[in-house]
Amino acid sequence: MKDKNGKVLTNHQIISKVANRFNTVALEFWLMVLRFVGHLPFHSVRQIFYIASGLKMPFLRSHIHMWANFFNPANITIGTGTIIGDHCFLDGRDLLIIGNHVNIASQVLIYNDEHDINSPGFGNSFGKVIIDDYVFVGPRAIILPGVHIGRGAVVAAGAIVTKDIPPFEVWGGVPAKKITDRQLTKPEYRLGRPMLFQ
Repeated sequence: MKDKNGKVLTNHQIISKVANRFNTVALEFWLMVLRFVGHLPFHSVRQIFYIASGLKMPFLRSHIHMWANFFNPANITIGTGTIIGDHCFLDGRDLLIIGNHVNIASQVLIYNDEHDINSPGFGNSFGKVIIDDYVFVGPRAIILPGVHIGRGAVVAAGAIVTKDIPPFEVWGGVPAKKITDRQLTKPEYRLGRPMLFQ
C-alpha cells in the first residue's frame, strides 16, 4: 500500500494511518454536531456540549454566542467573564488560550494552524495563540497562528493580526499595525451579561 505521495508504507504505518483516519472522521462528525448545537438559543445547553467536548471554560461565567465553529475544542481554554460573539471560529489544532474579561466581537476568526506553502507536501504549520486578559477584538478580525495579544490590547474591526501585539496597544489594518496606545492601563471592569437567546 502507498500513501498519497506514492511512498510505500509498512504494516505498522498502515495501521497507524487507519487509526488516525478513524479518529479524524470521528472528530469531524463531532464538529458537525457542535455546529448544530451552535444553533440552539440557550447558552447553558451549548456550554454543556462545549465542555463535554473538552473545551475548558467556567460554566455560565463566560459565554460563546450562537453559530460558533471549532477545530478540536479540547485544546481551547477560555477564562472567566469572557464573551465571544456570534459566528466566531476558534481553532484548537494547537493551543488557544483566551484570558479573563476578554471581549471578542462577532465573526472573529482565530487560527493556530495554516498550510506551509513552501512544504513539498503542503504540510501544516502550527502556532499557539494566546489572548491575555481585558483584550478587545473587533468584528471580523482574523488572528493567525503563533500570535500573542498582550493584556488590555485592542484589535480593530477587520484587522488581520500576523504578529504579537504588546499590552495596551491598539492595532488595526491589513496586516495589523500599531495605531495608538490604549488610554486605560489598569482595567478592572466586568463585561455585561451576554445577550439572551443569542
